[in-house]
Parts: sequence; C-alpha cells; structure tokens
Amino acid sequence: MSGRSTAATVLLALGLAACTTERDPAAPPPASSAVPVPSPSRSGQAGTADIMAAAEAFLGTLEGGERDDVLFDRDDREQRQRWSNLPHQVFDRRGLMIGDLDQAEVDAFLTVMRATLSTEGFDRVMAQWAADDALAAADGRANLGRPNYWVAIIGEPSATEGWQWQFGGHHVTVNATISGDSVSLTPSFLGVQPATYESGGRTVRPLGDIIDQAFTLVGSLQGGARQRAVLGDTPIDLELGAGQDCRSIAPVGLPGSAMNAAQRAAFLDLIGEYGGLGAERFAAGRLAQLEAELPDTWFAWHGPTTPGSAAYFRVTGPHVVIEYSPQAMGGDPAEHIHGVYRDPVNDYGGTVC
Repeated sequence: MSGRSTAATVLLALGLAACTTERDPAAPPPASSAVPVPSPSRSGQAGTADIMAAAEAFLGTLEGGERDDVLFDRDDREQRQRWSNLPHQVFDRRGLMIGDLDQAEVDAFLTVMRATLSTEGFDRVMAQWAADDALAAADGRANLGRPNYWVAIIGEPSATEGWQWQFGGHHVTVNATISGDSVSLTPSFLGVQPATYESGGRTVRPLGDIIDQAFTLVGSLQGGARQRAVLGDTPIDLELGAGQDCRSIAPVGLPGSAMNAAQRAAFLDLIGEYGGLGAERFAAGRLAQLEAELPDTWFAWHGPTTPGSAAYFRVTGPHVVIEYSPQAMGGDPAEHIHGVYRDPVNDYGGTVC
C-alpha cells in the first residue's frame, strides 16, 4: 500500500495547490509537477446530474473489492450516521481510507465534492482537511493527517432515488444527501485544529472569517440585546455534535426579530457561511429559507467578547442549528475548534429522523 499512499499524498498536494481564495485557503506547495491534476468546473452551477456522473466515475476507478468496501446499501441507516470528529483508529469508520487510494481514485472523489459544494465551501473544507497535516507534523501521531480520512457512498448514485456521499475524519465531516434535484449537506462537522497554520508562506485560518463575523455581530449588540445574547463568560461544548442525531434543543439567546437592520444583515451573513456550503444552485433555496426564518432564528454566545478570544456561539432556527465550540484539549482553545451544521428537520435529507 505504500506506493498507493504516496501517490495519494502527491495528488493531495497538487489538488490543494489550486485552492486559493480570500477565505484563507490551504495551499501546500506542490510536491511534484509530474502528474497533472484535472480541474473540473467549479462555477457553482453543478446540478445533481453532474454529482451523479462524478460519483459513477469515481466508482469506475476502483479496483478489486474497493467498490464493495465503499458502496453501502441505500437503507443502511447505521452507515449514514457513522461519522465522528475523533481521529482514525479511535473511531471505527467504514468505506475507503484516503491513504489506501491511488491518485486517480482520490482525484475522482474530489471531483464529486467539487460538483456538490460551492467554490467557497470546497476551499474551506480543503483548508480544514489540510490543517490535520499541520497537526500531525506538530503532534507526531500516525493516525492524524489527510491520508487518515475516509469516503463512502450510501446507495447507488441515482437520478430518482436518494443517495449519500460521505467524506470525513478528524475534525471535518461532510454528509451530502442527494435526492432528485435537491442536496442536503447536514449534518456536517466543520471543525479545525490548528485554527491557524502556515502553508506556502501564507497564514491559513480555515474558519477565520466565520469567527471574525461572529465577534463583529456580538460586538454590535448593546444593552438588553447583549444581555440576552451573552449567556456566560466561558465557552461550552457542543450540544448536537457527533452521535446526537434526532435530538432537538430549545432556542436561547437573542432572536433575529430583536436585532436592528444592520445586526440582522450581519447575522444573515454569518449563517450564510454555512448555508452557502453547497453549490449555488442548491444554496440559493437554502439561503432563501434561512433568510425568511431569520426573525425566528436565535443567536447565543458563551465566552469573552474580545476578538481573538476563545468563545462559543450557537445559531438555532426552525431549519438550522450551528455551533462553534473552542476546545481546551491541546493548548489554546481558540486553536482547537469543534463545530456542527444541522437542519433539525432535514438532516440526511430527512431519511433518518
């Protein structure tokens, strides 16, 4: 497997070198220029037919028993819910591990992801993924780093029946459920460690824009509004992280209806960083839903309100739960983030709860 793993590592470095956006992307310098990496369209206009075609192409690259390992029955609820922020070997994932795939196979799965996600969403996930390499280099543990992420497909890709792809490992999981012309990207785990790292001579902050916007929003709140939103002076852990499917939590904090126009606009921008994870065709409807429900969507804060501090925030609405939670384990809590994006009505496209 060492040759296949090396090829995958070269591919990852090449593929991520193209991820350059204003969102502090991860862009490790190319490990080699010998093998060109295709650049699929990333216009944000990908339809579900493109996702299905990309998934079928990925399955076509697999060898031997790999197809059986990565493809699960359409009604396999256990696999749909088999994800965690814990690292490889600590949590039992199923499917195919990136480090066991060759270059063509990894590239093909990245194409599935590009067809599903927005440019910004794809680049963010790639930057979060690359952070695990920085952590592995600093920590020295063999079960960390990009090769220790897993992929799976639940249900044969279909234009008429729902199916799902999974990508995940330590601190990052994307669950994409495709049904007809709709795509659900919840639940997804959007965390990172370290939250700031150097790559190619640049400082990378995969979630930096999100927490910066959150600090701007909480900093704009005054008087009674601030008192309602800020519920404590220390960050708390996730309520609805991995293993918490089908649970609901009551909204707390400050509703959008109690914010002024500028605050509501900032609140919507913050939520849009999550709602815009999918390609534009899918995200447009999702963002419209989140905007329409903004008056009934609540913002809560635990922790200091000084920018750069370790602070937790939560967004709770009829069709959204977002949590951002610094973790004390491993040093500076602001550098170790757990985060989740859910739709309490439509997680897994409504196929589980």
